[in-house]
Amino acid sequence: MNGGINLELENQNTTEAKENTQPANQAAEQGAEARPAEGTSTRRRRKPSSSRSGKSRDGQAKTAQAGDGQAEGKKAQAGDGQAEGKKTQAARKEPAKKDAAKKEPAKKDAGKRENASKREPGRETRPAAKPQNQNQNRPARVKSAPKGDGKGKLKIIPLGGLEQIGMNITAFEYEDTIIVVDCGLAFPGDDMLGIDLVIPDVTYLKNNIDKVKGFVITHGHEDHIGALPYILEQINVPVYGTKLTMALIEHKLKERGMMRNTKRKVVKHGQSVNLGCFRVEYIKTNHSIQDAAALAIYTPVGTVLHTGDFKIDYTPVFGDPIDLQRFAELGKKGVLALMADSTNAIRPGFTMSERTVGKTFDAIFAEHKNNRIIVATFASNVDRVQQIVNTAHKYGRKVVVEGRSMVTVMEIARELDYINVPEGTLIDIEQLRNYPPESTVIISTGSQGESMAALSRMAASLHKKVTITPSDVVVLSSTPIPGNEKAVANVVNELSMKGATVINQDTHVSGHACQEDLKLIYSLVHPKYAIPIHGEHRHRMAQKELAQFMGVEKDNAVIINSGDVLALSEDTCEVIDHVTSGGIFVDGLGVGDVGNIVLRDRQNLAQNGIIVVVLTLEKRSNQLLAGPDIVSRGFVYVRESEDLLEEAHAVVVDAVDDCLNRHVSDWGKIKNVIKDSLSDFLWKRMKRSPMILPIIMEV
Repeated sequence: MNGGINLELENQNTTEAKENTQPANQAAEQGAEARPAEGTSTRRRRKPSSSRSGKSRDGQAKTAQAGDGQAEGKKAQAGDGQAEGKKTQAARKEPAKKDAAKKEPAKKDAGKRENASKREPGRETRPAAKPQNQNQNRPARVKSAPKGDGKGKLKIIPLGGLEQIGMNITAFEYEDTIIVVDCGLAFPGDDMLGIDLVIPDVTYLKNNIDKVKGFVITHGHEDHIGALPYILEQINVPVYGTKLTMALIEHKLKERGMMRNTKRKVVKHGQSVNLGCFRVEYIKTNHSIQDAAALAIYTPVGTVLHTGDFKIDYTPVFGDPIDLQRFAELGKKGVLALMADSTNAIRPGFTMSERTVGKTFDAIFAEHKNNRIIVATFASNVDRVQQIVNTAHKYGRKVVVEGRSMVTVMEIARELDYINVPEGTLIDIEQLRNYPPESTVIISTGSQGESMAALSRMAASLHKKVTITPSDVVVLSSTPIPGNEKAVANVVNELSMKGATVINQDTHVSGHACQEDLKLIYSLVHPKYAIPIHGEHRHRMAQKELAQFMGVEKDNAVIINSGDVLALSEDTCEVIDHVTSGGIFVDGLGVGDVGNIVLRDRQNLAQNGIIVVVLTLEKRSNQLLAGPDIVSRGFVYVRESEDLLEEAHAVVVDAVDDCLNRHVSDWGKIKNVIKDSLSDFLWKRMKRSPMILPIIMEV
């Protein structure tokens, strides 16, 4: 124990399960001790200092009365606990009271040595110096740092998730320890042609890999765990998460053959994990996936509360409500900073309970007893799937689960008893033809309009097992993620063109906290600093205003961006640096081999097409032996643009002849002349700028 802090610092392997987890009651006790604001023992150490100072003044008065003439020297010595010097001088000045003087200074000397040793262990005496202005609310082992310097401060470094919905990853660093909260991916935008996934750039973590102690995961959504298989190949450290979260992570690791080399640890709600100088406590929350958790991160400078994605649901379909009591306990002890979910910070009111969707499903099933029902939702929303299954069983329908990710999550949830499917209710899609359409329900992926998802393939008549008919009722049990609105609208239009009835009203509740939910958390936690996370800039600005409304000082509500290094202490909160951040593109099996230049070329090809000019030159004489020939793709339809291509051919011939007549032998210059001449011609004639690729062959 050092000062007022009681963190259990471990230098041993963080994957030893027994040593890295603690019961909830012990975690709460240590949480109270770990908070620097309660450093009462630090204040007790200051009392001997004042006592010693009083005795020093008494010693100086005696010296002045005795007329020793050495008051300054004695003052300097007494100011730092030089009891031996005081004892010697007192003995010289009062020889008549030698015996009494020996006893009394001896007692004072012992007390002073004891106080001096408490003040600075291992040293009984020290030269005169100005007293240090130590922060009472900071443990003694933390050295004070000037403003703008990251030493002695907690560094919070978001590497993604702050300008978008997705790719959440945040590093917490203190001296030689780094922990990483979440490691998610983002899905490509419309301008990212051919890109499959976007994962965070973890260059900073790779450069400080010796400090990284582990990944601490809040829940099992793709935007929080999707990038782990890719990042663990570069930074192989232990991964911590709750039961369902870890099961979903392990499924990803199995697909890539990484189970044997990756250390994993399941953590229960209420347990804590020690990682270097940090202790991380898992707190029960609600979300659109089971086993979501908030993280209380106990650091040398104070407690940081990271909510993860959350909502407040007093009547969840499965499991317990959010542990508001623990939030209140942490708030009572003192929370230095709150990092809260901002996704719904622009929406007023409360987030509805998941159970309300069950009533909507019941009404839909009761109204459409003679129709086949297809429900599209998020694969990871186990509670939603459970309610669909319950309603289908109530109305005597068989359930088919379609979509790779949906099938995977269902299998994992059933193995862990997170979902209960009545016997005989679930059938394979191959058996679908054996039942009347009105007696079946299909639960599928594709609620976000993904082109390769099950519902999208059904709408486009590309699905091999399911064909949409006019009697079908399609329920979209989700809200489009920002950026997916157009894709969802296209799927709805295709379904409507086939005559299907599409229902998307009151079929979904959000998994994120709205404004009133956030206000409740702020009122329980009372953080000194507010750091909005998880959302676009408008979402985080809305939470910043809400935090100020709830009593957080204006300067203490901080908006940061991905890559910013936020230095946090009891007294300061400021951005001191910026590190490399952004997205790495995953295209097929290639990770990072596609960059902005390649994307720009793809966009140019998609917008304007390409023209290839091929010619053959003799090696020594540089004479034109064949060509130039022009090949066009994605620019014009050749059969209807023969005149244009003949004119373009003439332009290229003139450009080549001009180069050869001027005895230009540098093929690079010849290619540039061809590109410039042809590009100018096509722009003047067509107002288009296709990619032009000259190819010169040598014979």
